[in-house]
Amino acid sequence: MWLLASLTILLLLVFVVIPKLRLRYVLMRAFPHHFSKILRKNLPGYTRMPTDVQMQLKRKIRQFLHEKTFVACGDLEMNDEIRVTIAGKACLLLLNRETEVFPKLSHILVYPSAFVVPRQRIEGGGIVTHTNQTLSGESWSDGRVILAWDQIVNNPHNEKMGQDVVIHEFAHQLDSEDGSTNGAPVLPSTVAYRHWSQVMEREFLRLQSAIDQQEESVIDPYGATNPAEFFAVTTEAFFKKSAELASAHPELFKVLQAYYCIDPREWH
Repeated sequence: MWLLASLTILLLLVFVVIPKLRLRYVLMRAFPHHFSKILRKNLPGYTRMPTDVQMQLKRKIRQFLHEKTFVACGDLEMNDEIRVTIAGKACLLLLNRETEVFPKLSHILVYPSAFVVPRQRIEGGGIVTHTNQTLSGESWSDGRVILAWDQIVNNPHNEKMGQDVVIHEFAHQLDSEDGSTNGAPVLPSTVAYRHWSQVMEREFLRLQSAIDQQEESVIDPYGATNPAEFFAVTTEAFFKKSAELASAHPELFKVLQAYYCIDPREWH
């Protein structure tokens, strides 16, 4: 009995108490000055955020960097600019919310540019076709996010289109926290899920109709692929084209604002 009790205490220390103490120590330390310079350079809107929001973001970033492992792929050399920029963009999705910092995520793999992944598709008659697909980002349910660095910064096309691969892939991480990547993140109640479903389905069909009619939309057409991509794409629009989204899709904007608990129009 004494041995079992001792082992239990030891496990609590190793897996609960010590990690919490380490995190507390990390969060108490001053935010490095060169980290702030990186945010001012690579995070649009950061300098216009209210001070309390900036402080929140810095705290989330410190926790993100403490808990997640960055892996350089290809010939990329990992550095603070890459780590802080990705952490900053990802943690925008967590502001003003009582939530963990992407609890299922463990590793961020970063390539210097778009990467190739193998795909297989089952055709009619059970024939399997193998192809390669070039991607700028991908979110996995096993605790990994894969990103292409040249798609994250200094990319005029992405800025013009209101696209952000980090925001997109980390929206998928939020979506998958309940165990299913289906376009609905964890919500507080059945009523909230019902309202979310009604608005998202209506707006999803509206986007598909706009594509069929060859009409322009604030929302990236890729969002018409499926509900999961629609959530990720509308999250990009919410943070990158907030005023346009609020004007063209006010109900959708309100649903996303209620979930993210923030209004990015204040930064732009």
